[in-house]
Amino acid sequence: MDLLTIITLLLCISAIFSYLNERFIKLPGTIGVVTISVVVSVLILIAGKTGSRLSETIITFAGSINFSKVLLDVMLGLLLFASALHFDYHKLKEQRWPVVLLSTLGVFISTFIFGGLFYLVVLLLPVQIPLIYCFVFGALISPTDPIAVAAIIKKSKISPRINTIISGESMFNDAIGLVLFVTLISIAERSGATLTIGGIARLFTQEVLGGISVGLVAGFLGYRMIRSIRNFQTIFLISVALIMAISFIAHQFLVSIPLSAVTAGLIIGNKSLDKKHISNQFLRRIWQLADGVLNTIVFVMIGLQLVVMPFVNNYWLIGLLSIMVILIARLASVALPAIFLLRRVSFSNLFILTWAGLRGGISIAMALSLRESPYREIILSSCYFIVIFSIIIQGLTLNKLVAKLDNE
Repeated sequence: MDLLTIITLLLCISAIFSYLNERFIKLPGTIGVVTISVVVSVLILIAGKTGSRLSETIITFAGSINFSKVLLDVMLGLLLFASALHFDYHKLKEQRWPVVLLSTLGVFISTFIFGGLFYLVVLLLPVQIPLIYCFVFGALISPTDPIAVAAIIKKSKISPRINTIISGESMFNDAIGLVLFVTLISIAERSGATLTIGGIARLFTQEVLGGISVGLVAGFLGYRMIRSIRNFQTIFLISVALIMAISFIAHQFLVSIPLSAVTAGLIIGNKSLDKKHISNQFLRRIWQLADGVLNTIVFVMIGLQLVVMPFVNNYWLIGLLSIMVILIARLASVALPAIFLLRRVSFSNLFILTWAGLRGGISIAMALSLRESPYREIILSSCYFIVIFSIIIQGLTLNKLVAKLDNE
């Protein structure tokens, strides 16, 4: 399919699913859209067995979308910029240590605990996957997804402090996850030069410091330009051009697009622009609207990816077990830094942080980027199970968990 056809169908499907949810189902926006997408995908798969022409067309459409490239290279920067634009830097500064620990050490802990436990689970099943690929899976599934987190917790009853920690972690942990993913997959595929600690450190420095540097320069440039004008159209045009340029430059120099976008968004959103000024209000409101629309499209794509994933009859058991494993790994990644480094333990907060650690499209995008191997389908299928459970089940029950723990 040509690009115009793909964009048209994607917008039409997103609008229809969003309408059905708002008119009849009435679930929280993103959860409802994903639920409808998954149900429709299952019906399409069933209809496909009967040779339905419509189901074949939709399967072809879903397969024609390069989900990994579209999300990681195009939409992720826009979504993270929109989230960071509304994020209070002063609140983030107050919770900087929990955010730093969860987005760095927490990702390492989750990656290796998940990988080890997943390997033990695999040994009990008629499935074979090497330990190194289990760690690769751990690296791509451990970072919490900023898109899913932002979409679901914005209407949650979580306390402002925990909300700040969860949101801040999700915006900054992708760089660590990506470095781990690239490192471990290089070891697994045994391609390229031999990896060394120095090489890993350079990769980390390039991704993290490079991403922050690009974001700083772009953010201050954008701030200065926006501050000097009052025309709404030009302000919005500058902000869109800025984030697209950030994505392009970050991609060219192999630095972190998420960190670049978040840094720029924090600067423009929290710099000394008058919060009550009409230009600043316009910028925030238009990006809030864009954030909602882009989120809907991303979650529709997540649901529709089901029709191109060959796991319905093959990997459902290991997929369900992987959900249990990621919850254990998440709890450990939250609890260990809190107990041994922060010296502060609140069991209610630990459970909330664990249950609110949502996974989403970024994990699927990284899984789709894996090269063809005997283990790709297992990882991709299990990743999809975790993401759907995370968005629908954890998303729907998060407020109930918060209310229950608050009453105890």
